[in-house]
Amino acid sequence: MERNILIIKHIDIEGPGTLEYFLRSQNFFKLEIVELYREKTLPPIETCAAVISLGGPMNVYETDKYPFLKTEENFLKAAIEKEIPILGICLGAQLLAKVCGSSVKKAKHKEIGWYKISLTDYGKNDQLFSGLADKIIVFQWHEDTFEIPKNALHLAKSKNCSNQAFRYGKNSYGIQFHIEVTSEMIENWFLEYKEKNLDSKKILSQTQKLKDELQKEANLIYSNFLNIIKNRVSKNGI
Repeated sequence: MERNILIIKHIDIEGPGTLEYFLRSQNFFKLEIVELYREKTLPPIETCAAVISLGGPMNVYETDKYPFLKTEENFLKAAIEKEIPILGICLGAQLLAKVCGSSVKKAKHKEIGWYKISLTDYGKNDQLFSGLADKIIVFQWHEDTFEIPKNALHLAKSKNCSNQAFRYGKNSYGIQFHIEVTSEMIENWFLEYKEKNLDSKKILSQTQKLKDELQKEANLIYSNFLNIIKNRVSKNGI
């Protein structure tokens, strides 16, 4: 059975961005992109070599308003049980944390823009962040935060939001920050989400200066995650 990398979208304007470009360029696995907010169904878990859950403006506790989130929670549980590699980004990370039994709540500080994060000792030695500096600059757009699940490893932190990344089990990762963004995506988010009290011109100017640095960091993480997928496929003979 051929297995694909499944990418789950929660809203039209928060797509896979540079992550899609990278994975297609590697030509190792086919991609299956599901717009869950429209289709509301997911493929059989057996067809997935990995699962990538993207961001979105909804909150994980809004399952009554967005019932497809519950569908995704059940799917992520099945992926964890089968040790299928998972990468949750922003909302995707919060969903993964919830599935792993942790709480998700409003953060003390909303983070929108460019922020430095620091790898913990666990993060410095984790395969996902191999090759990265101990401190990196990333793009953030979130108002919620997750607690690190019990028995998970805390991989990254920041000054304003201590829980930035974790690994649960062998290969389920949640990262609060956005590595997949393009300049066009960030511009669209400002237009769509209409955040107040933000200097959008300053942030967009920073984006032009920092986008190449982010791309280098992102490509390392993408490559590391792809190797995690390849190792799991090779190990299990699938």
